[in-house]
Amino acid sequence: MLTDSPTKTLPEAELRELAQKYSLAHRPDRSPKEAPILNKAKGSVVTDINGKEYLDFNSGEMCAALGHNHPRIAAAIAEAAETISNSSNTFYSVYEIMLAAKIGQMSPEPLKKSVFHGSGCESIEAAMTMSKKATDGYEIMSPHASYHGLSEVPRSVTHAGWRNKIGPFAPGSYAMFAPYCYRCPINKTFPDCKLACVDASFELFDAESTGHQAAVITEPLFSAGGVISPPAGWMKRVEEKCDERGMLLVLDEAQTGLGKLGSTYAFQQEEGNITPDIVAISKHFGGGITISAVITSEDIEQRLRKSGYQINHSHDSDPLACRAGLESLQIIEDEKLGERAKEIERYFQAHLRKLQDEFESIGDVRGKGLIHGIEFVKDRGTKEPWFAVGDKLRRACLTNGLYFTLRRNGSVLRFVPPFSTTNAQLDQAADILRDAIKAL
Repeated sequence: MLTDSPTKTLPEAELRELAQKYSLAHRPDRSPKEAPILNKAKGSVVTDINGKEYLDFNSGEMCAALGHNHPRIAAAIAEAAETISNSSNTFYSVYEIMLAAKIGQMSPEPLKKSVFHGSGCESIEAAMTMSKKATDGYEIMSPHASYHGLSEVPRSVTHAGWRNKIGPFAPGSYAMFAPYCYRCPINKTFPDCKLACVDASFELFDAESTGHQAAVITEPLFSAGGVISPPAGWMKRVEEKCDERGMLLVLDEAQTGLGKLGSTYAFQQEEGNITPDIVAISKHFGGGITISAVITSEDIEQRLRKSGYQINHSHDSDPLACRAGLESLQIIEDEKLGERAKEIERYFQAHLRKLQDEFESIGDVRGKGLIHGIEFVKDRGTKEPWFAVGDKLRRACLTNGLYFTLRRNGSVLRFVPPFSTTNAQLDQAADILRDAIKAL
């Protein structure tokens, strides 16, 4: 039975019984009988109800990348709660206007116009709808390692998984080859390939298209798809192919933007001066509070006005969420978190490469900024994936206080430490991982 106080912690056995009875089973990797039950978090550490601490190297699904319970975010939320936390989205709020101005001032031309939604899925759905309305088309391509969310519309362009026995999806969703150079889908080698994956993808798309092309939506780094970084020039070639067809380039920067890879937006690191038409941000944008944004140009805005575009959700542009978003952007700037991401990249990648030298089963080490991946193989020569290793390592590391996620059916371990992670904590994580691999 529940107690009179909803904040009173119940015994673990009773909580697990309640979870088993009332919580819908939807998590892919842990059941209510064994998953840690968390009740505290600070910085890069989460604590369960028994007081056991875990290094959170998934940054709370990347939404707590600033560090759990950042004091400035807590203060910003308290401020909004005492002034205005909710308002009809028919009207503007002070925080919404200030947040839009902040994003417009920090974004490169021509990205000056923002609209705010709730989850990342909502921002992707809005970006896709914008693309269709702005072009009068409906066909959208995305790479086969892409992840854009698991609500129905974003799932239609999520090709990295999570599609089994779901559908049919809306017509007009096409896959293209992802630039997975470690396992090239067309068996080429960069740079000799001359980005043949892009040319082949668009040639196939042209054959399938009905002439109602709208956009390509992609990530600058395919995080959920296996921590896959496109080679130099890939994104520019995609942009050129889009321009040739009157298609828009939409970048999903949910997992890569706002300092996480070392720059405001990850696309700013690409060669050739990339100019996306639409950018979507979310995840740690709210410092732990749900908020996302779709950022575009005045030209696209004018096209949307002419088309009669409208999309509103009840909690769009909520003042409380906008206040949290405004504070998170200021924290990223004040604490120079882009530079910290680069430092973490250098430090943690060195650990991972030492592990690769030590263990033949680690076929590849990759990643940028806060996002890191190691891919396990049965044989480095054949690159045969070692799928079974992932869950064993995850369980062993979780037992010893390190949490991360698995990708590509378990052959890839993905680590996303928060900005707040110290070098000592990175050392600790590497030691836990090394011990688990040795034991295996």
